[in-house]
Formats: sequence, structure tokens, C-alpha cells
Amino acid sequence: MKRLLALLATCATVLGLTAAVAPQAAAATGCKVDYTVTSQWTGGFQAGVKVTNLGAPLTGWTLGFSLPDAGQKIAQGWNATWSQSGSAVTAAGVDWNRALATNASADLGFTGTFTGANPKPTAFTLNGVACTGSLEEEPPPVPADNTPVDVNGQLHVCGVNLCNQYNRPIQLRGMSTHGIQWFSQCYNTASLDALAHDWKSDLLRTAMYVQEDGYETDPAGFTSRVNGLVDMAEARGMYALIDFHTLTPGDPNYNLARAKTFFASVAARNAAKKNVIYEIANEPNGVSWSAIKSYAEQVIPVIRAADPDAVVIVGTRGWSSLGVSDGSNESEVVSNPVNATNLMYAFHFYAASHKDTYRSTLSRAASRLPLFVTEFGTVSATGGGAMDRASTTAWLDLLDQLKISYANWTYSDAPESSAAFKPGTCGGSDYSSSGVLTESGALLKSRISTPDTFPTS
Repeated sequence: MKRLLALLATCATVLGLTAAVAPQAAAATGCKVDYTVTSQWTGGFQAGVKVTNLGAPLTGWTLGFSLPDAGQKIAQGWNATWSQSGSAVTAAGVDWNRALATNASADLGFTGTFTGANPKPTAFTLNGVACTGSLEEEPPPVPADNTPVDVNGQLHVCGVNLCNQYNRPIQLRGMSTHGIQWFSQCYNTASLDALAHDWKSDLLRTAMYVQEDGYETDPAGFTSRVNGLVDMAEARGMYALIDFHTLTPGDPNYNLARAKTFFASVAARNAAKKNVIYEIANEPNGVSWSAIKSYAEQVIPVIRAADPDAVVIVGTRGWSSLGVSDGSNESEVVSNPVNATNLMYAFHFYAASHKDTYRSTLSRAASRLPLFVTEFGTVSATGGGAMDRASTTAWLDLLDQLKISYANWTYSDAPESSAAFKPGTCGGSDYSSSGVLTESGALLKSRISTPDTFPTS
């Protein structure tokens, strides 16, 4: 987002393998755990753990369990604060999932290593009380038939289009998170269930700020949180757009080393997945296209070394406006494209600020360049002000016509008019009814939830 309102004073609790635990409330009175080995390779594995509170509401929780084999070790975990002492493992709730209402669940996960057998954990407890609802290992989650990923499979760029496994152009429609360092409480089991099933979203864009109390403060923690959201999107059949959210400073080369480290990690970890798209620079600003191109041509090979098939999106000059906000246009990209394949270019707009000139540029560029609107708002470029319904509708109609995919800013309850939810919504469990939606949220939900028309032949 171009500018951040001065409203964000609290940072999200970081993730990682530490000994810190969240404060606990009273002991649980009943719980169920579903443990899933989602993948396994020589000496390593990845597991998902879903804990369901069957008792009274909890305002804090810690899950405990034992790893039966001495060779089993937790390597990296997400959606909890993980620690291990001998065979004993604990996972404590973090800011966005610390409260567990009756029958509410939290989805956790970790990668681990083993040297002998890899038996499933035993003796799960929640706040010290045995979880007897289920200890059975379940098969990996399989998205229901006809989800976006189920239908389209691995995406690729063909010509100027985003295409599916049938080599047919498609359009993805979805939502972007706000900064996950500030609004992690908005991205939990209930909200992603609503996004996938009620909003019928095709994708979730995860905005991982690099500065502004983001990635640079805790690379391992933010990488884990992003991976956790990739898994949650995958389990619901949605595409996951990983956004390396560079904003200030505007030259992406300032974060070149960080980008290489981050994308090497997430690409290696998610290479086998069909639902991942990489956005390597959110909104370059105050920098030339040649500098952006140089950055892209150094970062993309890092991704390709681990994940040769995924689509990569490059930000453009002037806050990803194809240069329009800097008085230029798409010609600089057309005449000097990034030297890479399976590549798309980002275009951003805010409907109340960016109108005919921007729409004309997009229309021209769409016949020459593969474009993806990775971020747009229904309001002004500040993220505030009144929603411009007429301009937003004109934009969405144009994107539909051109089959250009998009993610709206933002699936959050930030106190700004670009947010989809009214303030306080993320403290509850309702992410779909008219009572929790802002004017912008109601419009986007109505557009996104209309049936997709993905071609399969």
C-alpha cells in the first residue's frame, strides 16, 4: 500500500523455535487433535496439527505432546511458538489464535527431522488436560472438488495471459491481507474458511512487509508465518500469492540480500505445491525501471533454482503503475522486459485516485504484457476516503473483460475505508455477514463470490 495510516502501534508476536510461551487461561476441559504428515522425504517430514477445543472458551493455550523416537526433532514451526526439550514438545498460541472458543480450532504446523522411524506423536494435552477426542493420523487434506486449485492446477504464463493446466487463460479473483505484523489476528481458521467458502475467493495474497516492523526484524518468524498461510490456503483450494512487500525505501535493491534469502527459503519449502505465486517487489517507487529490472534478474534465478515452474510477478515503476504515477507509461517495460520466462508484471490502482489515464494504460499494456493486479483499492491511494463505486465498478468490469487477475486491499478490519471489515471484526468469528462488512467489503464479496468460469478443455 502506498501510505500507511499512523494507527499501527502493536507488532505481531513473532514465530520460531523459542522457549517462550503464551499466557494461559484455565485448564481445558476437553480437546481433539488431528495430526497429519503432509509430506515426507529422506530424513525429514512436514506435519500439520489441528487442535480443537471441546471445552470452555480459552483465552490462552499450550499444546503439549511427545515425539516417540529419539531421532525426531522439530526444525521449524508456524502459527504457534514452538519449543522442544528431549522428546517433549510444546506449541503455544500466538496473537492471532490465542483465544479458542468452544469447538474452535487452531491450525499449526512444523517441519522436522528423523533418523530412525517416524512414528506419530503421542499423549497430546491442551493446557495440561489430555486430548482424547482423536489421536488418529488423518490423510493429507484434499481440497473439495472444483476448488480453484483443484480445477486449474499448476499455473503458467502463456502469451499475455495467466493460464491453467489446460493451457487456457483464466482470471483469479481474491483478497490481500494487510501487513501480517499488525493484523495477524485476521488470518485464522474461521476467516480463511469464510474467504474460501463464503467469499469463494480464488486466492489469498499475503502482504509480508520487509520494513515497518516486518521481515527485517525477524526473518525466520515471518518466513514461518508466510509458510503457514500458504498451507492454510492450499488446504482450502486457494492460490497463495507471496508478497515481498517492499514500500519504504522504494528501491527494491535495498532489500536484494533479504529477498534472496527469503525467496530461497520459501521456494525450496513450497516447490512441490501447485498453489504458490511469488511477487518479488510490491511497489517500487522513486527508482528507475532499469534498477527494478536488475533486481528482478537477480532474484528470479534464486526462485527458479528451487521452484522452476511457479509464476513470478515483478513490480513496476511508480508504485507498480507501469510508470504512470511517475509520468511514464508501459513502453519502458515493453521495450526492455525482464529477461525471464513465466513472468508477469504488477499493476496497482486505487479507484478514487486513478481513473481514465490509468485504465487506458492498462488496456494498451494488456495486449503486450502479462499483467496481474496484485493490489487495488476502492478508495483513494492513501487507503482512506469515500469508496468510489463508479470507478471501482469500471475497473472490475475492465479486469473481467481482459481476464486480468486481482487481489483487493484489504481483507482486514483496519480503521480505514479500504478494509473489508468493520473495526473489531477480527476479534470474532463472523467474516461474511452484512453486519461485519464495510461498503468496500460488501462490494468485493459480491464480485468475488460470483461463479468462476475456468475452462477445462
